[in-house]
Amino acid sequence: MSGNLAGKVAVVTGGGRDIGRACALKLAACGAAVAINYHSSSDGAESAVSEIEAAGGQAFAMQGDMTSGGDVSVLVEKTVQQLGGKIDILVHVTGGLVARKTLAEMDVDHWDYVMALNATSFMRTTQAVLPHMKNGGSIVGLASQAGRDGGGPGASAYAASKGAVMTFTRGLAKELGPDIRVNSICPGMIDTDFHNTFTKPEVRTHVANVTPLKREGSSEDVANLAAYLASDEAAFITGANIDINGGMLFS
Repeated sequence: MSGNLAGKVAVVTGGGRDIGRACALKLAACGAAVAINYHSSSDGAESAVSEIEAAGGQAFAMQGDMTSGGDVSVLVEKTVQQLGGKIDILVHVTGGLVARKTLAEMDVDHWDYVMALNATSFMRTTQAVLPHMKNGGSIVGLASQAGRDGGGPGASAYAASKGAVMTFTRGLAKELGPDIRVNSICPGMIDTDFHNTFTKPEVRTHVANVTPLKREGSSEDVANLAAYLASDEAAFITGANIDINGGMLFS
């Protein structure tokens, strides 16, 4: 496939649905061979592989828990073996709110799991791909508007974990430059299963109505930004946490 990512190899974690799946499809459309990790969304991941292959691209899907060092290692090893002996791009979408809990309701197990799911998984995966990533590589993390504004009710652990992703992004950009760029994306209200599960419909409608662009974002909106950051067109951008929220929050 031709495109601005032709010849590149990408890993997308959390690629079985919503933003992750859209990222995998977009990277492939830009020419990259794509390894798609999923945790439980096997149908979405496998159908993405089918779409990519039908369009002439190269991809595989593999189940794994990115909070597990062993699963991360297996994913990276398979990517290197099957897709050309290197990794050029990591788009790390794995994460989640898990549950809305106030501080009074929260226990340490919940806190630790949310941190592991959102922040530690990013560290593990980045650490694992680095030995296979040459000069010009690009790492894209998924932070959140919650990392800037503290999140909604019961989301303080999630917001803190996404704040950690943002600060880790800045630190890695300093550590890995000039060879590898590291950026993260801060989505606002995006039409995904995340909000189907955790956000009331009336809240979503209100947020869309008070947003300058008068709508929720789409997974494809986020994927377009991820693909840009992954490409050489973003060659002078690193250490950035880029808002994508329709103008709901200006940072």
